[in-house]
Amino acid sequence: MRRLTAAEAEGDERALEAALRPRSLDEVVGQERVREQLGLVLEAARLRDRAPDHVLLSGPPGLGKTTLAMIIAHEMSAALRITSGPAITHAGDLASILSGLNEGDVLFVDEIHRMSRPAEEMLYLAMEDFRVDVVIGKGPGATAIPLEIPPFTLVGATTRAGLLPGPLRDRFGFTGHLEFYDPAELDLIVHRSAGLLDVGLTDQGAAEIAARSRGTPRIANRLLRRVRDFAEVRADGVVTIEVAQRALELFEVDPLGLDRLDRGVLDALCRRFGGGPVGISTLAVAVGEERETVEEVAEPFLVRNGFLVRTPRGRMATPAAWEHLGLSAPAPTYTADAQGGLFDE
Repeated sequence: MRRLTAAEAEGDERALEAALRPRSLDEVVGQERVREQLGLVLEAARLRDRAPDHVLLSGPPGLGKTTLAMIIAHEMSAALRITSGPAITHAGDLASILSGLNEGDVLFVDEIHRMSRPAEEMLYLAMEDFRVDVVIGKGPGATAIPLEIPPFTLVGATTRAGLLPGPLRDRFGFTGHLEFYDPAELDLIVHRSAGLLDVGLTDQGAAEIAARSRGTPRIANRLLRRVRDFAEVRADGVVTIEVAQRALELFEVDPLGLDRLDRGVLDALCRRFGGGPVGISTLAVAVGEERETVEEVAEPFLVRNGFLVRTPRGRMATPAAWEHLGLSAPAPTYTADAQGGLFDE
């Protein structure tokens, strides 16, 4: 039997992930307020027979921003163009993308806050007047040629809305912030995905996966696929609570959803640095990861669940972190006014 190459395996994984995405707003689980507001915007645009207002979606990774962009294009029967902020390094990159759009197209820009400043300034005019000025030449002889572009809808996604410049943020007609999902909503998502993947699943097995998914549908679907693999190889193919627990233990996801990186951060903070305070860069070196990985992947979940606090002097472990590791916390570990320092490192 031929082995799959790494590229083929990655392609299969992406195809599976794409297959689990909802196709319409009616299929979306959770995010009721954003879903209702966005549905109203799209329905009004259809009644007027025009492109919807530009849409900005913000929130942590894995909550469905890309999925909603795809749904907007599908609901409007429009073509979808996908790019990302880091890929648009020059104004010319954006001009090339915009000039290739047709009327009513949806342009999705992921991580829009990471777009280059010249491209941002060009985008202002494109969003407002559906026009870009292409500069030919350099210096005193440079000439700006106005290029009309057809009406389109920009859907921007960002995990850090605070980094968006005010003039860009104000040009979006609709802004939606996606919240973390509760276990009951994730349970529905796991059941839906299991049906699409033809996975045998008990209610208790689904609840176990949902409880360890960190409030994030992307993680829930990923854990479901890994538990499915375990069930097919080491059990009878049905995901029961016992199978789910054994599988998630193998993949180092504990009952609260903490993974290897999360526990590594807490372990370094408590065992090596006595609970802190310690700077994020030092903490990242201690666990062998990049600072951005610790700050953007592990830290938000640990803070949200009360295991870690940010102080002006650095990160500190809470009593819950010591207890989770089975250690005795020194007293006091942190003070009530320690959290949320303005000049945090």
